Amino acid sequence: MTISLRKRLDWGKFGPLRLRAKSVADGVYAGTHRSPRRGAGIEFGGHRSYVQGDDLRFIDRHALMRHGQLLIREFETETDRDLRLIVDASASMSFRSSGASGPKFAFAALIAAALAKIAVASGDRVALDFIAGEQALGLPTTGGSDAFERVVAVLEATEPAGEVHDDLPSLERAFAPSARHCGRGGIVVLLSDLIDLPDGAVNSLTALASRGRSLIAVQILDPSERDFRFEGPVRLRALEGSTSVETDASAVRTGYLAALERLGANWERRLVSRGGRLVRSGTDQDPVELVRQVLHAAQGARA
Repeated sequence: MTISLRKRLDWGKFGPLRLRAKSVADGVYAGTHRSPRRGAGIEFGGHRSYVQGDDLRFIDRHALMRHGQLLIREFETETDRDLRLIVDASASMSFRSSGASGPKFAFAALIAAALAKIAVASGDRVALDFIAGEQALGLPTTGGSDAFERVVAVLEATEPAGEVHDDLPSLERAFAPSARHCGRGGIVVLLSDLIDLPDGAVNSLTALASRGRSLIAVQILDPSERDFRFEGPVRLRALEGSTSVETDASAVRTGYLAALERLGANWERRLVSRGGRLVRSGTDQDPVELVRQVLHAAQGARA
């Protein structure tokens, strides 16, 4: 088995990004249940009846079409609800196994865009940073009606490229804007496979937990990585670095899955110790459900 990388990213079933992200955000709104706290913020807080003068942007159009009711979506509030998205755009994120819906970066971009859509619709500001990547230009904190479109444009222009497995300084540069600009009550969401990040990556992320920030790491794996869906003799080549291994899949499956579990457990333990959360996912997961998990994790991190 060999792995080849495309020069241009094939978005698979995760594009077109703008339409898919809006659809995911709408799905989150439609299926979210009431929360005891309400206000303006990224966390959905339930519904109330429309009263004259309410912002029409927050009308739940699904409830209107299904039940003929004018309901307003409400959201939980915090002192500073800036959302900072850090998307891993290194070479390993371009991986897509046979039969997968799309590469890891495309799925990460979809989740990031959907979170941005929800944040902007809630009146919050959003910022975007990248780990590695080609044409990966970070987006400073922005809000308003065009913020979502700007986030989508930057994500669509980015190509997974570059190696970070032994480059901790480049990772710290990606985290630096969050350290400088994300204030108390802000939410930092990292979307990455976590596999090829350098030693010390979890320490660099958890250092951002100061000043009352909430940290969420979303591990995104291809199904073949998560389950090691290989059989017989295989040749495995790292997408970052020059490591290449020829082996029998059945002989190494148990050890590989154990190492993957140790990696996730270490990230989860370190994040939880600083009030953060780890969300594990695969590119075959329903993106609506994953976004709900991220929002729930953000609520738990703040609690």
